Amino acid sequence: MSKGVCVVTGSSRGIGRACALLAAEYGYGVVVNYANDTEAAADVVTRINADGGQAVAVRGDVSAEVDVEHIFAAADRMGTLTGLINNAGVVSKSGRVEDYTVERLERIVAINVVGTILCAREAVRRMSTRRGGKGGSIVNISSVASTLGSPNEYVDYAATKGAVDSFTIGLAKEVAMEGIRVNAVRPGMVTTEIHEASGDPGRVERIRPTIPMQRIGDPEEIARAALWLLSEEASYCTGSFINASGGRF
Repeated sequence: MSKGVCVVTGSSRGIGRACALLAAEYGYGVVVNYANDTEAAADVVTRINADGGQAVAVRGDVSAEVDVEHIFAAADRMGTLTGLINNAGVVSKSGRVEDYTVERLERIVAINVVGTILCAREAVRRMSTRRGGKGGSIVNISSVASTLGSPNEYVDYAATKGAVDSFTIGLAKEVAMEGIRVNAVRPGMVTTEIHEASGDPGRVERIRPTIPMQRIGDPEEIARAALWLLSEEASYCTGSFINASGGRF
């Protein structure tokens, strides 16, 4: 039985890809959003459709309002929106705050914060019972960086995830009586390509000893946490966080 449509932003690879595949397994029609990698997004769609699911790939920059509207219009064509996994995010090269440029800050805030809020706005407009919707669930992908601060690496990224945490709490309270639950997952060190963007290929192995479980997480482990929060199994959870970080937070 279909559970409606779920938009997964930034889902051509990494955590987003794992979330899209698992959402399809859970019975959602999936909008696979991506920014640039058309081939990778098409591969996710092919896998879902080959397994009997329903998915479409939609290119769009979540920091651009017109693109966000395009993404959610695609969801409307598929059916009733019941889920959003706000996963799209970027990180810049490791560095100290004193060396940041305005261009770096504008990019990371636009995608990680503005993009998250814009996508949630469109989801609320469709899900809210106050606006004639049938309710739904939003899961924001944050990071344990929001609590660690990431000094000497990327304090700006950590700050944007702190904003995502605050937004999660505020929106959860705002729409709690409108049939919408809003929660977040805070991943720790996970094997994804985002670490390459930091310009520090040895970071993963350097951080491993500081993780109580002494291992790196898999994208699928984060996806399972996100899909649990999205599901009715978490029906009494809103404004909640799962630290999926091997004990490092």
